[in-house]
Amino acid sequence: MKRTHIKQFAAELGQSEAAVLLGMTQGALSKAIRVGRDVYVTKHADGSYTAEEVRPFPCQAQPKKTAA
Repeated sequence: MKRTHIKQFAAELGQSEAAVLLGMTQGALSKAIRVGRDVYVTKHADGSYTAEEVRPFPCQAQPKKTAA
């Protein structure tokens, strides 16, 4: 298995081909790269690809505390 950041994956294959391999549109892939999502693509032994996003846990923003 080989794990690659989505930005590098798209640069190596081209955004259109990378999007097809991941089962998404080229526009969605472009936006994920543009906004800086931390996504890693894994190439499996059978030639298939999967992608995982690394996100902080919990992923919801904490409410800001206000001065009383």
